[in-house]
Amino acid sequence: MTLTLTTILLIFSGSILAGLIGSLLGLGGGILIVPMLSLAFGLPIQYAIGASVIAIIATSSGSAAAYVRDRLSNIRVGMFLETATVSGAIVGALLTTIVAPQLLYIIFGIVLLISLLPILVKLGEELPQNVKNDRLATTLSLASSYPDKRLGKEVAYEVTNTGWGFLVMCIAGCLSGLLGIGSGVFKVLAMDTIMRIPMKVSTTTSNFMIGVTGAASASIYFARGDVHPLIAAPVALGILAGSFVGARILPLMKNTTLRKIFIPVLSLIALQMVLHGFGISW
Repeated sequence: MTLTLTTILLIFSGSILAGLIGSLLGLGGGILIVPMLSLAFGLPIQYAIGASVIAIIATSSGSAAAYVRDRLSNIRVGMFLETATVSGAIVGALLTTIVAPQLLYIIFGIVLLISLLPILVKLGEELPQNVKNDRLATTLSLASSYPDKRLGKEVAYEVTNTGWGFLVMCIAGCLSGLLGIGSGVFKVLAMDTIMRIPMKVSTTTSNFMIGVTGAASASIYFARGDVHPLIAAPVALGILAGSFVGARILPLMKNTTLRKIFIPVLSLIALQMVLHGFGISW
């Protein structure tokens, strides 16, 4: 496979945008990288997924440090849930050897569409209301607070449905390894919708987690030869640049604005991937 300089530069430019959006929405950038490389550039999906795993780690490196410094990420929640996602990621990466590429496209699209439903229901919610710690959240001291620059105050929050959130994270980890998307969709879904953590904290904690999840499956993709240097390098550099910018923009945004960005981005990508899986290009 031969890549021209123009193609490499276009991949780099597209990756900057993917890194920006991935950083804001806690998606890891991989959710945009896979369709960009496979649909826009016509690259084999195994190389797209391999580059996506590298993108996941780059996004986490670029924005997670800033979010932790600004106390937006909940480290306790992230480390607790990461135990589920890491094991799932390893299982998912191993399953890619027996799943047909076209089926991967369809699974990817359906996963995104399902994840949008609860977000639509809470589109106008700025902060979760009437949330009380469950027993597990109290035992693990998961409740915390963060400085919301947009609201101009310290926002305290509690955590509920911790067990269900853990179960969803197991599924998220498997999808991460299987599809190379960082499973940020399900991470944000579990924290924002199920555990009722504020959207900003959900997306930033997801960013913190995705690097660990990606690293758990990256070695398998390297060993299999699915990481092409001329694809992975511009993707990683572009993602890193975009995620730095996103980390500076997010604290100034509303939680509701993040959801409004989240919905059209994922809807378009989901539709493209499902159609491509059925052999329809547009």
